[in-house]
Amino acid sequence: MERARRSFFFVGLISLIWFLFRTGTKPTRATYPCQKVAATNSYLWLTTFVVPFLLAVPRKTSSLREALTKRRLLLLGLIAVVTGSTTAWYIQEVMKPSEEPIVGLTLNGWVAESQPASSIFVVNGTTGYDEGFMKLINLMGEHGLPFYKSSETGLNKGPNGLIAKDDVVIIKVNSQWNARGGTNTDLLKAIIEAIVNHPDGFVGEIVVADNGQDQYGSGGSGGSLDWRLNNAEDTSQSVQKVVDSFSASYKVSTYLWDTITTKRVNEYHEGDLEDGYVVNDTVNPRTHIAVSYPKFRTKYGTYISFKLGVWNPETQTYESSRLKVINVPVLKSHSGYGVTACVKHYMGVVSDKLTSQISGGRAHDSVGSGGMGTQMAATRMPTLNIIDAIWVNPVPRGYAGSGPATPYRVAVRVNVIAASTDPVALDYWAAKYVLLQTASLRGYTRTSPMDPDNTESGSFGEWLRLSMEEIKRAGYWVTLEEDHMNVYVYHMQPGNGD
Repeated sequence: MERARRSFFFVGLISLIWFLFRTGTKPTRATYPCQKVAATNSYLWLTTFVVPFLLAVPRKTSSLREALTKRRLLLLGLIAVVTGSTTAWYIQEVMKPSEEPIVGLTLNGWVAESQPASSIFVVNGTTGYDEGFMKLINLMGEHGLPFYKSSETGLNKGPNGLIAKDDVVIIKVNSQWNARGGTNTDLLKAIIEAIVNHPDGFVGEIVVADNGQDQYGSGGSGGSLDWRLNNAEDTSQSVQKVVDSFSASYKVSTYLWDTITTKRVNEYHEGDLEDGYVVNDTVNPRTHIAVSYPKFRTKYGTYISFKLGVWNPETQTYESSRLKVINVPVLKSHSGYGVTACVKHYMGVVSDKLTSQISGGRAHDSVGSGGMGTQMAATRMPTLNIIDAIWVNPVPRGYAGSGPATPYRVAVRVNVIAASTDPVALDYWAAKYVLLQTASLRGYTRTSPMDPDNTESGSFGEWLRLSMEEIKRAGYWVTLEEDHMNVYVYHMQPGNGD
């Protein structure tokens, strides 16, 4: 017992020294996982050893030697107080939202020179809690992609629309990271509002979901849909709070797939009604992923297979066309894979833990070889991809502060959202014209890991191309060629009704 106590004394002391010197003059470093552990150890060390030691000092001294000893102890106590206060200050600084000015980007549109073409719709100047998403819907409608599916043709609606009044819609968000590392909840609220305001009257269901993999992330244990620190104007506004604001009037709920990520199940038509993950036994020979996907029962009793659709227990059939996926990633750098955007965001659909049990099939290891393209094509392609670039992390791989974790003081506000039915084209455009431009304006020079035109081994550009090939093999049209892209940009102007 005494040996353990001595060991903890030295561990705590070293943790305190490490925390102070490693954090230095950059408060953002205090959010690193190793710094969080060091801060916890430091606090325990101070309360276990320093405080009791100070309290044990006698109030009266009978000799000069005792007086000197007391002075030294008081000095030690003062140092401890200063150290504790400094630590608290660092943590408080990191948690404060950034008040830096908006980085204005130059975003221009163009019309495709070749067909077929993918269309990208961009709103520049939106805060997320304004009319920005409705401007995006209007822009889509003006260029032939109605948001609402309806038998009637009109403003933003028509037979070729995306969301029908009775659809079951999964809004896939990023839940693994708090602060600016998660999907903007003001934008999420605007998306839900748009769906429930369907012109034909919405009678369907919305599920906001993600798999934080029950590991890693801001808390070290996977995702959360109810973080204390969130990506919103009101940083206390979590995903769960947004959903709760609608659930009294509409069927809107959340489902954190972390809770079922270690449970392997069979499909509904095979007689298995349990929530869990369906996992392929075979590994894709090109991308080395064992495809996996969730099946689950919502709060309102709806059975959903991410791959096969809405299950009807009475008819024993799937309604695939009723299930729509809106993919809403945060645009940010990634310390391993260069960029997180639409394609990489499907890491929140797979079960990393179950696929890691299949030899050579772990999902996360497959990203660099195009595994997320395989995952998308083999399960369910997004009905619409919406990139949240209101706040971005432009810190390239190799620099301190690179994503996916994005504390407030690392994030940069650029106020952009963009949408497309083509996740590859949207990733290409967003990385090149938003993320790279922001990184350059912030003074970063080594940006090649997130340049979509860079095809060096291990780069974002390389694995995005490999992902594209996987999606194309399944018969879907996606592109990385700018000549095959239409880019439509709407610039919101403050004070002009926007």
